[in-house]
Amino acid sequence: MSKNLFNTRKTKRKGIRNTNSPTPRHNFFEDLTLKEMFQRFMNYKKTESLTRTTINDYHIHFGYLLDYLDGDLYREEITLEVFRGYIGHMLHDKGLSPVTANVRIRTMRAFIRYCFLEGYIEEAIHDRFKPVKTQEDTLESFSPTEVKLLMSVIDESTYVGFRDKVMMLVMLDTMVRASELLAIRRSNVDLKAGEIKLEPHETKTKRARIVPLSLKSIKLLEEYLVETEDFGEETLFLTYDGRPIAGNTWRKRLMELGDFAGIINKRVSPHTFRHTGALFYILNGGDPFSLQKILGHTDMSMVRKYIQMTNSDVKRQHNSYSPLRNIL
Repeated sequence: MSKNLFNTRKTKRKGIRNTNSPTPRHNFFEDLTLKEMFQRFMNYKKTESLTRTTINDYHIHFGYLLDYLDGDLYREEITLEVFRGYIGHMLHDKGLSPVTANVRIRTMRAFIRYCFLEGYIEEAIHDRFKPVKTQEDTLESFSPTEVKLLMSVIDESTYVGFRDKVMMLVMLDTMVRASELLAIRRSNVDLKAGEIKLEPHETKTKRARIVPLSLKSIKLLEEYLVETEDFGEETLFLTYDGRPIAGNTWRKRLMELGDFAGIINKRVSPHTFRHTGALFYILNGGDPFSLQKILGHTDMSMVRKYIQMTNSDVKRQHNSYSPLRNIL
């Protein structure tokens, strides 16, 4: 979002105010526009010790709303119809999935709820526009063949190619979120113990956790640490010129690799790798309780949502673990 977002001069919107007979002002907050309310909201959110990624996501999602509005709104223009129209725009005009739209809806509801509680707006419109319904099983995972396809298009002879391979396998092995992956520091990696420590201020739940590494990941990380030592940068995963990688840059890179691999029916994203790692963990004999700890979820129901088995997965598991094996 532009640094000048809040500094742009506000133009008077046609038909809203009559300069000949000004509207009586009942309180100070009537002068605030939507952008000014959001600036105050973000000043408040910064006191909550949120991660840089979360703060940035608030700005990005507000930017999507501003794109839809094509400008700022005065206080009296902030109505329920605006947000209902925005939801329809995301789902029908932009073609966003309900899952993606709901992320943006929840962000805007939190913002508008703050505005209501602070007295900036008079109506609790956040209670009247809510996340849209989604199918229960909406989380996608890669098949083993698709993971191999993604790996096959990587040119390991280059630094960027080798780095991409390491990042993809670490994502799959540890099931960390994208923000957690990009925040890992060299000092967080303990190859001798075979684990990575995630700092509490860089995790979604604000709790530190340890994610274990397989022997394959340990070997690759050992080579990668040597490869990047000359950069003199504490952040683990870096660009070709030694700078930390931005979240959007990594997401776009994965989409490019997905295009090269010909994977067009699934979203090639960090979150899909997280789902895939969780599914493979269970299919390979892992238990849901240790998986919950690795994922960093406090609720087992979220773990269940991550394990989206296909019919063939279920059949393969049944052949291996059929109750009849204990009898016959």
